[in-house]
Formats: sequence, C-alpha cells, structure tokens
Amino acid sequence: MATGIGAHLGSRLVGRIGSHPTAVAGMAVAAAGTMPLTRLPETGGVYDRLLPGLVIASLGIGAVFVTATTTALAMVEHREAGLASGVVNTFHEVGGSIGVAVVSTVAAAGFERGSAAGFRDAFTVCAVAAAAGAVVALGLVPRGRPQSTGGPHVH
Repeated sequence: MATGIGAHLGSRLVGRIGSHPTAVAGMAVAAAGTMPLTRLPETGGVYDRLLPGLVIASLGIGAVFVTATTTALAMVEHREAGLASGVVNTFHEVGGSIGVAVVSTVAAAGFERGSAAGFRDAFTVCAVAAAAGAVVALGLVPRGRPQSTGGPHVH
C-alpha cells in the first residue's frame, strides 16, 4: 500500500517539480526509512520497529518507480515508447531480482551470529544502496519536468 501511495505522490511531484528532485528525494526517503532497520533489536514487535521503516522506505521506492518510467518515456519518440517501457521494466525486474538475491544472501550469512544480526546486515546493505542511489540520481537524472514527445503512449 505504501508503494502505491509513494507512486501516486511521485507522479504528482514529477509533474510539479521535475524528475531530478523527485528521484533524489525518493531515494533519500528510502534510505531514511531503512536506516532505523539497521539497528533492529533481538526482541521487539514487528509493528513498532520493522513496519514503520518499511512503510517509509516503500513510499520513497514508489516515487522512484514512477519517476524512472515517466522520465524514460518522456525522453523517447512516440514510436519507441513500447521499447523504452520494456527496457525500463526489464531493468526494474532484473535489478529487483539481484537486490533480493544479494540482501537474502547477506541476511543468511549473518544468521550464524543470530537472526537479528543477519537482518541488520541486510538492511544496512539496503540503506547504503538507497543512499548511493540518491547520490547517483544527483548526477544522472535529468533536470526539469518530463515533456510528452507526442500523442498518448500506447503499448
């Protein structure tokens, strides 16, 4: 649900303030939401420790998903929109698969020190990746608001 809300907010922000600040802010929010998860205690409730961080991180990720798709489609000719959409979605899925594999491996490797330690390590990887994503977005995401290159994008 939080990812959907973040996507909705992201779509509004991209139209108002542009892709660059929306992408940077989305990744920064994802990093901020993940940071508290790097200090999960051995005991504690899911609702008071884990859930708030995941909700905040999901808001940021939702905004980034929309920003990536909107920006990519705005930068190509109308006739290439299907190809661009396919490339964005492919990289989204491949990146997600690699991310899950890496984070799961880190968590599993930490289980020998205790289950919370493995999860703390995994969330540290997530927080660092999100913060690095924010820094990379500073340099790679174009400034300005995406402009449609033609008629409606039909896939």
